Amino acid sequence: MEASLKKVIFTCGGTAGHVNPAIALAQLMREKDPETEFLFVGAERGLEKDLIPKAGYDFRTVHISSFHRSFKPREIRHNLVSVGNLLRAPGEARAILRQFRPDVVIGTGGYASFPMVKAAAKAGIPTAVHESNMVPGLTTEMLEPFADRIMVGFEACREHYRHPEKVIVTGTPVRRDFFHLTKAQAKRRLGVEDGRPLLVSFWGSLGASGMNRQMADFLALEAAKEPFHHIHGAGKDGYPVLLKLLREKGVDLADHPALQVREYIYDMAAVMRAADLVLCRAGASTISELTALGVPALIVPSPYVTNNHQEKNARVLENAGGAAVLLEKDCSGQALFQAACGILHDGARRASMERAMSALGIRDATERIYQTVLEICQ
Repeated sequence: MEASLKKVIFTCGGTAGHVNPAIALAQLMREKDPETEFLFVGAERGLEKDLIPKAGYDFRTVHISSFHRSFKPREIRHNLVSVGNLLRAPGEARAILRQFRPDVVIGTGGYASFPMVKAAAKAGIPTAVHESNMVPGLTTEMLEPFADRIMVGFEACREHYRHPEKVIVTGTPVRRDFFHLTKAQAKRRLGVEDGRPLLVSFWGSLGASGMNRQMADFLALEAAKEPFHHIHGAGKDGYPVLLKLLREKGVDLADHPALQVREYIYDMAAVMRAADLVLCRAGASTISELTALGVPALIVPSPYVTNNHQEKNARVLENAGGAAVLLEKDCSGQALFQAACGILHDGARRASMERAMSALGIRDATERIYQTVLEICQ
């Protein structure tokens, strides 16, 4: 059965959360059979055009773009271009299929995956779609009638599909280096004192500037007491602004070694592994990492994403008991600080949240997806 997977097309794009699961699966497939050939297909202007070649895979593009829900002249022009692309993309997808002749086509999210999966299904080629968000995005909704399998992160996702018989719970792949260290080893590597809780915070790019301003108030409150060790990733644009705000509040981080503000958290695997609480958004990749590691979270979903995906992701964790959710409109540095202290200073609550988060986690998601792909190719 494995021998049949000699040529595989992955199609994805838009965000790293769509691209990284595909790369993780390709890496596992290559380990299983080094002779397997891979082709990634995405949009010409997407993030994927940089991420995929850096990972060492061949990359092709189709002309496809999003539709904007606005009647401003600029947005109307954009949508007219998107209509043209929608008419052009199917032919490009069919040409790629004829040239590469894949055994299977796997979509992992983003509008770039629509023409490839649909064309493959019409050509009788096995297809699978992985949806990393709790509720299916527009692309997944449109592909549901065509795909042989829809792979999702949680059992609760199944109710959002018109064809639940196609849905299989696989989880979302998490990079293997997240499991290389034990929690104690990760804390030692980071220099976190024994017995002292570690808070990790980061906001991603969407709406991060406003949240970083709240983190200035949060860090100023911490500086007065230093109740826990804290690593905050402010982002490239947010980093100098946050340091300036702290100086205006009379906080010199050099006097507070337990409080680290970084431009970017490059060693995220070790940092997440060591964390006792993560303060973050609710992107699909972050959700899969939190559940796989069993780390409690205080989540402020981004209100700037399509279809309010992040709040829906966060509520799954909250309903299971693994996370607390604060909406951005209700946030302040003081409210975030009090909520974080409430969790980190309550050992029983934190342990309960860890258990709940671990119960949601699927550590072997990549293997489950691989086995699902084998089944539809059988």
